[in-house]
Amino acid sequence: MRLFKPGIFVSLIAICGLLSGCGLQGEREFAQIDPIDPGNVSTDVELEREGKERGTVFGDDGLDLFGLGGGGKKVIEGSGIGVNSFLWRASLDTVSFMPLSSADPFGGVIITDWYSPPETPNERYKMSVYILGRQLRADGVRVAVFRERSNNGQWRTSKVSDDTAVKLENQILTRARQLRVASADQ
Repeated sequence: MRLFKPGIFVSLIAICGLLSGCGLQGEREFAQIDPIDPGNVSTDVELEREGKERGTVFGDDGLDLFGLGGGGKKVIEGSGIGVNSFLWRASLDTVSFMPLSSADPFGGVIITDWYSPPETPNERYKMSVYILGRQLRADGVRVAVFRERSNNGQWRTSKVSDDTAVKLENQILTRARQLRVASADQ
């Protein structure tokens, strides 16, 4: 004994498919977590109000089946450098005596290569500078300093003074303020 006839079963599936396409027309909010500051959570609606586009799995243009996408693309306000330009330039100026390994202006990360001061060739230093936002603030930059000493041809990790990173951060902030003042005068 059959419970459903094949025609009725297909009709039920089609009706369910049509009904599932009907969604609520209200705004849905999905949380976006800032990878640098996990406590900073924003929603899709907030990002749209700020003029920012949420990333997709299929890239910036999305998946356009049959060319029906219309070609419209949201503009992200302030596209270009992703961090505060004064902090970025000041960070580059401050670490300019060291060779750069990588610099990402959109992510705000500067990583230097190992540097040995001429007066102490048995020591070498490496720095990572993280710019944490688009505003010029005292907590907008973090510096990590690494030190190694040579012992019989082997480089071994050595302790860095606690205030070294803080001094470098303050030097970057001072230079950023100087750059800001100089740009305001023009």
